[in-house]
Amino acid sequence: MELLVVKNYEEMSKKAASIIASQVVIKPQSILGLATGDTPLGMYKELVEKYNRNEVDFSKVKTFNLDEYYGLEKENSQSYYYYMMNNFFKFINIDKNNVNVPKGTSDDVEEDCLSYEKKIKEAGGIDIQVLGIGVNGHIGFNEPNVNFEAQTHLVELDEKTIKSNARFFNSIDEVPKKAISMGIKTILQSKKIILLATGESKAEAIYNTLYGKISPEIPSSILQLHQDVTIILDEEAAKKLK
Repeated sequence: MELLVVKNYEEMSKKAASIIASQVVIKPQSILGLATGDTPLGMYKELVEKYNRNEVDFSKVKTFNLDEYYGLEKENSQSYYYYMMNNFFKFINIDKNNVNVPKGTSDDVEEDCLSYEKKIKEAGGIDIQVLGIGVNGHIGFNEPNVNFEAQTHLVELDEKTIKSNARFFNSIDEVPKKAISMGIKTILQSKKIILLATGESKAEAIYNTLYGKISPEIPSSILQLHQDVTIILDEEAAKKLK
């Protein structure tokens, strides 16, 4: 596990974007696992700038997003499909047929989850997976006490997660209570993982990720067992580290 502590959010975003861009330059047909939320926004902005400077070509890349709110149409402004399109995909030359986000609305959730797993496998597996982290240690939407063997599945969102995400909605009552998420097993099958964290509110979760007992109570602790993880933190998120 490699730990990089940088001064601030901007430096974290630049470093993460540099790693992703290098992956795509080395392997133009890369399979990228992508995350949403506040944390990776700066990384996407940096990648768009690299694309505009002709430093990276996304035309052969395939992407798989970690998760999606259950019950939201993809056109909903709070859906993660909408987030990805309006913060990244529409600004680069990626083939939209190569973009994959879990379906938020489905008549058969279990079948759609199995189909998502099959697509990842048929693509050859994820080369590099970007993760954020929740204050409770969740990665993707894998909440505390999730089964480490889980693949893509429907999850009940933790109260802390719902409260944290309420800032994106008009009220906490509008926040979906469920989501479709890649499971821990799916995440761990990625060849490389980048975990991004910024702000003092994530400091305890980061400490537990690195030094805590590996336990479903801290989903991110399982990353201690992965062979290639890079954790990029700003100084605030690294406050509790030795």
